Amino acid sequence: MVLMFLSISLKAQTKENPALLRKQIAASRENPQKVTLLQRLSSFYLNKKGEVKKDLDSAAILNNQAMILSLKSKDNLGRGKSMLLDAKINKERGNKETAFSKIKNSITYFENHKMTEQTGEAYEELSFLYDDSPKNFDAKIKLKEKALTLYKNSGSKIKQASVLKDLGELYLSKDDSDKSIELLKQSLSVYQSIKFKETQAVYNFLSQAEIEKANYEEALKYGIAAEKIAISVNDNSLQLSSIYSNVGMVYYYLRQNDDAMRYWEKALEIAKKNKDNGYVRTVANNMSTMLIRQKKFDKAIAMIKEYKAKYPIDDEQFEMREDYILFSTYTILKQFKNAETYYKKLVSHYGENGEKFNNQTSLLRSFVFYHYQTKNYPAMYRKATLFDSLAKKSGNDMLRSENYLIWFKADSIQGKYLDAIEHYQLYKKFSDSVFNGEKSKQINSLKIQFETDQKDKNIQLLTQKGKLQEIQITNDTFMKYIFTGSIIVLFLFMLLIYNRSRLKTNANKKLELKRKQIDEQNEQLKKLLAEKEWLLKEIHHRVKNNLQIVISLLNTQSAYLENEDALLAIQNSQHRMHAMSLIHQKLYQSDNLSMIDMAWYIYELITYIKECYSSEKNINFILDTEKVFLDVAQAVPMGLIVNEAINNTVKYAFPGDTKGEVSVSFKNTEKDLYQLVISDNGVGLPDDFDIEETESLGMNLMRGLADQLDGTFTLENKNGLKIIITFRKNTEIETSN
Repeated sequence: MVLMFLSISLKAQTKENPALLRKQIAASRENPQKVTLLQRLSSFYLNKKGEVKKDLDSAAILNNQAMILSLKSKDNLGRGKSMLLDAKINKERGNKETAFSKIKNSITYFENHKMTEQTGEAYEELSFLYDDSPKNFDAKIKLKEKALTLYKNSGSKIKQASVLKDLGELYLSKDDSDKSIELLKQSLSVYQSIKFKETQAVYNFLSQAEIEKANYEEALKYGIAAEKIAISVNDNSLQLSSIYSNVGMVYYYLRQNDDAMRYWEKALEIAKKNKDNGYVRTVANNMSTMLIRQKKFDKAIAMIKEYKAKYPIDDEQFEMREDYILFSTYTILKQFKNAETYYKKLVSHYGENGEKFNNQTSLLRSFVFYHYQTKNYPAMYRKATLFDSLAKKSGNDMLRSENYLIWFKADSIQGKYLDAIEHYQLYKKFSDSVFNGEKSKQINSLKIQFETDQKDKNIQLLTQKGKLQEIQITNDTFMKYIFTGSIIVLFLFMLLIYNRSRLKTNANKKLELKRKQIDEQNEQLKKLLAEKEWLLKEIHHRVKNNLQIVISLLNTQSAYLENEDALLAIQNSQHRMHAMSLIHQKLYQSDNLSMIDMAWYIYELITYIKECYSSEKNINFILDTEKVFLDVAQAVPMGLIVNEAINNTVKYAFPGDTKGEVSVSFKNTEKDLYQLVISDNGVGLPDDFDIEETESLGMNLMRGLADQLDGTFTLENKNGLKIIITFRKNTEIETSN
C-alpha cells in the first residue's frame, strides 16, 4: 500500500542575488556580458518559487532587453538563448502551443549555427512540455535521448549526467527497474568524474528502483547515501522529504516498523515546511498503512480523511491511490459493502485488471486479496495468475511469495490439497524472510541417516586409499633416487650402460603411470567430497520442505477443529517442530554443515514466538547471548528447551494484559561449560508446585532434554521463575574438523 514519489523533479532554484545582478547590469559596458547578465536575472524570476504573474512579467521584460541587445551586437549565442528563454516563459504562463512552436524555432536556429550544447538544451526543454502521463513516456524518452547525444558531442558532462538521471526516472515510471538502474549508475559515474557533490537525487532514484525489485539491502544502502549527501549539502527541499519517505519504505518492507515511522515523520515535517500538499498527503498515506499493519484500522481511515480535508489537491490519480488504500483496508476489515464501492471505482478508473496508468502490480495484488476475502475464487485465480506473471517479470520474489500464500489458503479452503501443497512450496521457495519448518517423519530421518552414514564410510575408505597412495608415491620417489645413484655408479662400467639405461626408462614409465592414477583418484576424492556436501545440504533442504508440508496440512486441519485442547496441542507441536526446523534451515544455507550458531538461533526462535503472540501479549524480551557453535545433537535439545520455556512464560507468566519482561542468557561460564538462563518477572510457579509430581508435558520435556544434554536442570521460583540449564559442550566434531 505504501506510495513512492516517482515524478519529483523540482523546478531549479537559482542561487542568484537579484540586487547584485542589477548593479552588474548597470555597470556592464560589454554587450555580450550584459546580455548574459540580463538572461541570468530573467531566469531568476522565471524559476522563482510561486509562479506569480508579476515575476513572469519581469522575466519577459528582462529577456526582451537581452534579445534586443543581442540583435544589435550580432551576438548569435545570446540571441538563441533568449529565443529558448522566451519559450520557457510561455510554457510557465500556460501557453503550451506557443511554447512548442518557439522551442522548435530555437532548435532550428541552434542547428543552423552549429550550437550543439544549446540544441541539446532545446530538445530537453521540449520534453518538459509533455506531462507525466504514461502515454507520453516514450516521446519524452526519445527527446531526452537526442539531448543526451548532443551533450556527449559537446562534452557537457554535467548536462549528460542530468539527462541520464531524468531518463532513469522515466524508465522507473515505466516499471523497467533494470534499465532505470543502468542509466542512473551511468549518471552517477559522470557526476563523480567531475566531482559533482549534489547527487542525492540519483541515489534516491536508485533506492526506488531497488525497492521495485525487492532488493531491500541495496535500496537501504542507496537511500542512506542519499540522506547523507542531502544533509551534507544542506538540502532541505522536497527532495529530502522524498529521500526520508523512501528510506522509511525500505524499513516498512523489512518490517522494522519503528524505523519506518521515524523516517516518515521526518519526511512529513519537511513536506509541511515546503507547503507541498501532494507530498504531505503521500507521506501521511504511508503512515496510515503502518497503522493498518498494526491493526489500528479506524485510526488509519481517520488519518486519510483528515489529511484529505486539511491538504486538498486537484489530482485524480492521487485521489485514486487513496481510494486504493481505503479499498484494501475495508477488505481486510471484511466490510465488503464499503470495499465494493471502492473496488468499482478502481475498476472503472484502472480497468478490470488494473492495466491503465501504470499501477497494475499493486492493484492486482489487492484485487487478488479482495476476491479471496469475498470467496470469489474463480476471479481470484485469474487475478493471481496474471499477478504472478507480472511479479515474475519484475523479479520481485517477495510479491510472488505473498501471492502464493493466498493461493495456498484458497486451495486449502476448497479442499484442493495437492494444489495447496504445491502453492505452499512455491510460497516458501520465494520467501526470504520467513523461516518455517517441521520435524520429519522418523522413517525419513532413518533413511537420511543411513544414506549419510554410507557416504561417510565411502569417504573414509577413499581417504585411507589416498594415504596409502601417498606412501607409495614417497617410496617410489625414494627408489627413483636410489636408481639414479646406481646409474651414476654403474656409468663407470661401459658394458652395462645400455642395460641400465633401458631399466631406468621402464621405471620412469611405471612411475608416470602411477602418478596419473594417483591424480585421477585424487580428483575422484574431491568429487566425492563435493557430492557429500551437496547431499547433506539437499537432505537438510528436503527435511525442511517436507516438514513445511506437514505444518501446512496441520494448519489446514486445525481450521476444522473446535476442541481447544486439540488446537493447543497442534500449536505446541508446530512450535516444537519449528524450533528443530530452524536448525535444518541454517545448515543448508551455510557452509558449515555440522555446527549451529546458537546466538543467531536463539534470536530467530524468539522472534518467531514473539510474532505468534504479537497481538495478544505485551512482553519485552532481553537477549544476552554469546556467539557459540553447537553440533546438531546438542542444538536440537537446547532449542526445544528454549521453545518450551519461552512458550510457557508467554502463556502463563503474564495473565491477561499484564506487561512483563523475559530475559534469555546463554554464556560460557568456564572451559567447555555453558549455562542457559531463562527468567521472567511474572507470577511464578504455585507455592505447592512439586517438579517431581508434575504432569506438565513442557516441564517434563525440558527435564528430559536437559538429561539428553548430560546437564543439570534447576528452577528458582522467586520474583518470577528462573530456569537454569548447565551442560558441557560436545567438542568431538570440532576436534575432528
